[in-house]
Amino acid sequence: MFGQLAHRILGAKLASSQLIHEKFSVFWGLPILASDAISSVAYAVDEILWALVPVIGLMSYFCVPDIAGAIIILLLILIISYRQIVDAYPGGGGAYIVAKENLKPIYGLVVGASLSVDYTLTVAVSICAGTAAITSALPNLYPYRVSISVVIIMLMIIGNLRGVRESSRWFSFPTYAFMLAILSLIIAGILKGGASLSAAPPAPTLDVTLGAQAVSVFILLRAFSSGCAALTGVEAIADYARC
Repeated sequence: MFGQLAHRILGAKLASSQLIHEKFSVFWGLPILASDAISSVAYAVDEILWALVPVIGLMSYFCVPDIAGAIIILLLILIISYRQIVDAYPGGGGAYIVAKENLKPIYGLVVGASLSVDYTLTVAVSICAGTAAITSALPNLYPYRVSISVVIIMLMIIGNLRGVRESSRWFSFPTYAFMLAILSLIIAGILKGGASLSAAPPAPTLDVTLGAQAVSVFILLRAFSSGCAALTGVEAIADYARC
């Protein structure tokens, strides 16, 4: 009975020889390989504001574009770096194989263990961020936030256990829906901001002392480090380059 239930939920068992049939195109590969990197932008701005708002209040929103620009520059550097890793190690492995072959196996194990912890924390943070977004839109569900998170994690586990190819189809809709929502938000913001730019009030002039300037540097650096959560997940594509 348990075997039949597992077969219905997880699908048929796959032999190693069937791996070739688990390949997918870029369209279907993007949701499963890039979902980690894409989802990180959902809470990166929140992390920046968490560091700035308690200190400088609404002025935080004037600092976000500059911090985001610095993070984007760092992201481009990471993309170039991982692109070189993919070219040099097309079989996949990412930082693990680089550390193992160019340093020592022990360093590869350290990197691999770090990535395992990183992926576990990424799932936890991403699920919590998604649940927070759901409960903020539907406040009546707030008392059930833990149950919602557990259900989402279980669905992700089942989707992954059914195989890479099928799980990519499972995750394609939310991934592309999220991308479309973000692009729509950016376009709407540009159009709305451009239309009301002439009516915008002048930026306030603040008299900042030298001591406050010194403190603000550390605050901005903390906000930058918190916002670097948007960079998580770039490693995943290099890890599975062969796919």
